[in-house]
Amino acid sequence: MAAITERVTLAHRQAPSYRGIWAWIASVDHKKIGIMYIYAALFFMAFGGAEALLVRIQLWQPNNHVVSAETFNQLFTMHGVTMIFLVAMPILIGYINAIVPLQIGARDVAFPRMNSLSLWLFVLGGLFMYTSWFMGGAPDAGWFNYVPLSGGHFSPGAGVDFYDIGLQITGIGTLMTAINFLVTILNMRAPGMRLLRMPMFTWSALITMLLILFAFPPITVNLILQMMDRLFHANFFNIPLGGNALLWQNLFWIFGHPEVYIVILPAFGIISEIIPTFSRKPLFGYESMALALSVIAFLSFMVWTHHMFADGLGPIVNTIFAITSMLIAVPTGIKIFNWLATLWGGQIRFTTANLYALSFIPLFVIGGISGVMLAMAPADLQYNDSYFVVAHFHYVLFGGTLMAALAGLYFWFPRIWGRLLSERLGRWNFWLVFVGFNVTFFPMHILGLEGMPRRISTYAPGYGWTTPNQIATIGAFILLAGMLVLLYNLISTFLRKPDLEQDPWDGRSLEWSIPSPTPEYNFAQVPLIEDRDAYWVAKRQGKELPKAEPLGPIHMPSPSLSPFFLALTIVIAGYGALLHVDWLALIALLAAFWQIGLQLVHEDHGYHVHPDVPAGGAAE
Repeated sequence: MAAITERVTLAHRQAPSYRGIWAWIASVDHKKIGIMYIYAALFFMAFGGAEALLVRIQLWQPNNHVVSAETFNQLFTMHGVTMIFLVAMPILIGYINAIVPLQIGARDVAFPRMNSLSLWLFVLGGLFMYTSWFMGGAPDAGWFNYVPLSGGHFSPGAGVDFYDIGLQITGIGTLMTAINFLVTILNMRAPGMRLLRMPMFTWSALITMLLILFAFPPITVNLILQMMDRLFHANFFNIPLGGNALLWQNLFWIFGHPEVYIVILPAFGIISEIIPTFSRKPLFGYESMALALSVIAFLSFMVWTHHMFADGLGPIVNTIFAITSMLIAVPTGIKIFNWLATLWGGQIRFTTANLYALSFIPLFVIGGISGVMLAMAPADLQYNDSYFVVAHFHYVLFGGTLMAALAGLYFWFPRIWGRLLSERLGRWNFWLVFVGFNVTFFPMHILGLEGMPRRISTYAPGYGWTTPNQIATIGAFILLAGMLVLLYNLISTFLRKPDLEQDPWDGRSLEWSIPSPTPEYNFAQVPLIEDRDAYWVAKRQGKELPKAEPLGPIHMPSPSLSPFFLALTIVIAGYGALLHVDWLALIALLAAFWQIGLQLVHEDHGYHVHPDVPAGGAAE
């Protein structure tokens, strides 16, 4: 009788019903939000890649005039902004959303609606920045937006204003993501999952969120100060009136160098999941790997001035930051040796995911070695602002972050979408991307050593730069072919019948213990964790994972359109400020505060589902 009464009571708590596209917009399910992050990142990657291709076409030969110098500045600026803020970070946050709650045995994140708001601030903030192309011109001062170049005198259009306001909007969402996942990982792990039993991808996510929490406030302050300069005639960076250009540089790079690790630490976590899985061995040196990630995060805040060696800060400052910059190579080297030791003696399977993971190691090492070269202050004066630096950070961010992101796509695709990507097409995709990447970016080392400055829209003949530039441009088209193969693989896979294979790779962590497709509640019963690699151990012992709770009704948060409309009103306020339409900005801000107030006073009881209801079935 008590059970019947409970089911009747719960029946009054039903999820709001949304259909079609609105069901996705209103969703607070971390898995759907992760998918939308990944889709949005791939969407923006297409634009960032198109901008890069136009840059390479312009540099095909001396005195080329495919685009004007003004358009070229906008192209390389938006390419950098897009690939760092709208592709690399969001695709990794997408994986964190889709996978981390599953790896720690949680049914959702700590703050589901905040999670949805974070997504829509990123998506709408990114679209806000891209509308700059149709509203007077895109940002044109480089992705790091140095003053006074980005000031009103040298950049009088609205492009830099789109940069300032757009990154504030997306940055608010990223900060909320950090808070959300810090609370989720620290407070919502399954019983028995101590910190040193967490999968390494979850470890990398935890440390990344700590980096975001401390790194994003400095760039937010910078953006607000410059917005005040440009829109309200303040003088924080106005040098003739007492402003300070180095203030921008210091605040930007206090954020900017940790940002490199914000987009590379989750990549380390992905590689640390894939290599043990396809070596059929535990990760070598688990504790040292977790410690290395923590040390890297700490040191990342102590190296920012190596971006400013050419500013004349003096030999003592340069020496201190050169030492800390080279010191960060030590924990990075520990990870490389751990991955190699994991591979040693393993039963290696060369799947597409593992090919990408294995390619990550040499490519990232090349980027790391050139980084140590740049860390030597006297040598950096020669490399500074040359194509050598462009080659360095592409080997770190493309050879590192994006190779790992593509590895993660092939690895977790069956978990996230319930389908297997074609391995035959995957190999074509990998080899075209791998060859195209190296053909594109390795010649840039040579261009830099031969003196070619970065950020120039054309060059005169006779410097010896033509052939390396043409090789790099050919490589860019090989890269394009590889990404088109990936697109074809994705489309053809979605047109096929789902595979619905639960554990195709013989995985090690909890996300592979769940039926496919993943139920909305993730776990019918939260598992009890007694070992590291608990699912792997249970399979080897021929047992099921022990359960920490009895089977029963599961509470779920209700979907809501409020996060989407709140993000939309914030973006409208941004347009109002940028266009100097004060009444529009004021009304939109009041609407945003009104929506926040409603959320504070509205009590959402959510709804309940029963584990015996199939995924997608009726809720009670």
